[in-house]
Amino acid sequence: MSKYSYLTQEGYDRLQAELEELKSVGRQNVAKAIAEAREKGDLSENAEYDAAKDAQGMLELKINEMEKVMANARILDASDLDTSAVTVLSHVTIKNKKTNKELTYQLVSGTEADTKQKKISVSSPIGKGLLGKAVGETAVVETPGGNIEFEVVKIEIR
Repeated sequence: MSKYSYLTQEGYDRLQAELEELKSVGRQNVAKAIAEAREKGDLSENAEYDAAKDAQGMLELKINEMEKVMANARILDASDLDTSAVTVLSHVTIKNKKTNKELTYQLVSGTEADTKQKKISVSSPIGKGLLGKAVGETAVVETPGGNIEFEVVKIEIR
């Protein structure tokens, strides 16, 4: 697995904005919650204080993980990609060989994945199965219910 996170410029900007929000507003809110809990007296039996400290730990963990992603981010430009095979940022139309139903997805990094927008992660089972496939090739995706075969119908970069 690559140590890099491949992002679109839009995804990078969104991640950066979220990180700044967590560092400023998120940290202020946690500090305020800790201060309020401290004012309630004995810290050894103060559940609110423990909860606020746990929330602080979780926030710092999330900030740390996001900083790692940002540090290893590589911004991809769609104009540099080709459509001979499925890659990150490809819009790929696939056909389920069993049901003949066609679906179109864009393959993106895990941080940009959003099934509502039909963006799937390259590290998901379908994403892994599709990477490197050309039009006409079949991708076999392992699922708990058995293997599913998808034929690559079309590859686009938009």
